[in-house]
Amino acid sequence: MNRHSTLISYLENVFRTICGRIGVKGGNLFGTGLMSGGPTKVRNRAKEARAWRTVATDFPPITNLYPPNVMPEEVLNNHPDHLRAVIVSGCNPLRSFADTSQYEKAFEALDLLVTVDIAMTETAALSHYVLPALSAYESYDAGMQPHGFPDIFMQVRHPVVKPEGEQLEAAEIFTRLADALGLVPEIPEKLHEAADSGDRLHFGAELMAFAGKNPDAGRAMQYILAKTLGRSMGSVHKAWQWSRLATMPPWAQEKAARVGFTPGLTIGDDLFQAVIDAPGGLMVGSVDPDEWDHFKVIATEDGRINLDVPEMLEWLEAIEPTLEQEVLKEGEETYPLIMSSGLHFDGNANTHMRDTAWNEGKTYHCFRMHPDDAARQGLEDGQWVRVVTEAGQEQVELKVDATTRPGYALMPHGFGLVHNGETFGANANRLAKNTHRDRLAGTPLHRYIRCRVEAA
Repeated sequence: MNRHSTLISYLENVFRTICGRIGVKGGNLFGTGLMSGGPTKVRNRAKEARAWRTVATDFPPITNLYPPNVMPEEVLNNHPDHLRAVIVSGCNPLRSFADTSQYEKAFEALDLLVTVDIAMTETAALSHYVLPALSAYESYDAGMQPHGFPDIFMQVRHPVVKPEGEQLEAAEIFTRLADALGLVPEIPEKLHEAADSGDRLHFGAELMAFAGKNPDAGRAMQYILAKTLGRSMGSVHKAWQWSRLATMPPWAQEKAARVGFTPGLTIGDDLFQAVIDAPGGLMVGSVDPDEWDHFKVIATEDGRINLDVPEMLEWLEAIEPTLEQEVLKEGEETYPLIMSSGLHFDGNANTHMRDTAWNEGKTYHCFRMHPDDAARQGLEDGQWVRVVTEAGQEQVELKVDATTRPGYALMPHGFGLVHNGETFGANANRLAKNTHRDRLAGTPLHRYIRCRVEAA
């Protein structure tokens, strides 16, 4: 999230590759999850060239995602295909994304804004419709990750609190929307009966038979699964985890076999039941560090890591030290300090921690400044200051902190939240300009925001 961030990431990977630190013990490894580790897709430049690009900012998708920072511009333009409707799920753009002021203007201009969330967030407050979702404490949720290479750990977290009200699992909400839009094909009664039979292997066979006879079923498979096994299990999330494990490819079964599961038609169902019976989670697989060839996952024709990326090389050649020094001085008369936005603490993990009691007596929400900078401006620890940037301004409590550097200030994210009608802390994203972003990925340059600080 700094100047040339995507280029720097690329150069780091070049450095690791030519030094032989990728795919080896002690180096950077390719995916080791039970659902990752098969051949990756070869980059298809012809397909990329055909991909839909944002109409106002001309950004292509990267791993099927568009940069959030361009959304205000995609709404606030006169193009006939400008963005008119947005569904926000489990996210709070008005506090999580750069340039809150522009997001507020854009969201107020939308024809339709729908929020699916567990809290009445600032984004939800602007929405035409708010669809309340169950929290992680009230629904099944799952995670699978390496547990220290080479082991793979999985946990399906069970609901521990009975919900009050009419909230639904997020996946159930989207299933109902898809059904209302006519995106779900008619499901035969036989498939419902198979789901209710309690024999998941029988259900799986019926599901595959149905999909084989209905070419359109593949695109709606998650909804079909939700309306059958999800209904029978009482949880769409739980049913989806079963389907992921039930369709494990052979290379994933090899990983599971190393921790005691028997490969074959039933291994996915056996693994699912084992995970359900162990709410605290368990080891579901292991990579053999001596036998596993990490380069098997590279699907390039020559089996090599291709470092020749024209966009990166063009960017690299355009950087010239003298010019960089001049660019870094731009705006310093008006905004003499550099601010890093997004300081991480235990108390600002996300924007759902809305009750100020979480941080009572703590100083997570403060703006941090070096003693020399504070003394130069006659500012004192604990006083309120106004932080001003190109994007906007916020008032925040000052903490004079010798652990930062002269000329460099630190601002935490995740504050400025409205709870019971009161705002706690300052919203760092009100100070970040959405157009101040990485040239390829569109990532906001949160670590390089010019600002000035004055007594409030």
